[in-house]
Amino acid sequence: MAILTKPDLRRQISAARRALPAAVRERETRSLQTHMAQLTADVEIIAAYIPVGSEPGAAVDAVPLLDGLSGLRILLPIARAGQPMQWAVYHRDALVPAPFGLREPAPPWLTPETIAQADLVVVPALAVARDGTRLGRGAGFYDRALHLADPTAALVAVVRDDELLDTIPAESHDVPVTHALTPGGGLIPLGHRE
Repeated sequence: MAILTKPDLRRQISAARRALPAAVRERETRSLQTHMAQLTADVEIIAAYIPVGSEPGAAVDAVPLLDGLSGLRILLPIARAGQPMQWAVYHRDALVPAPFGLREPAPPWLTPETIAQADLVVVPALAVARDGTRLGRGAGFYDRALHLADPTAALVAVVRDDELLDTIPAESHDVPVTHALTPGGGLIPLGHRE
């Protein structure tokens, strides 16, 4: 059996996500909400993101993975082509449209190094391997940003249960994550960073 390349995997997983029935999506989102609340119970600052489109936890005009959290500071990414990812503090009902089909807080924005304040970094992924290799969309925003995270922070990729794979092709610039968060499995420890 041929090993799929990153572009092949991206196409395959994106198509499977788009084909997922709405009822399954909603059930998985509720499960992820519960897991996220448990995961952040003892956290003061989290760097997270707003799922969009067919990403696990996505909802139209709502932020279910973040809105159930309270008592912590939530940092959201500000992504611009050709620039390091910046961060901004999340305020419910205060998001504006952004490039790449995203929603983000309006300025003022914080420096790329702000990610180092986070006790927990939740990152989007199309898939993640058991050794921590994360398959993103290919723009490299998170691989560049995760180098600035606190080395003791948990790096958690949110994926569907069947998107936790045995292997994913890795490149030297890929930053491995420490955990996967899946609807059925909850928080799953992965191979650790070197």
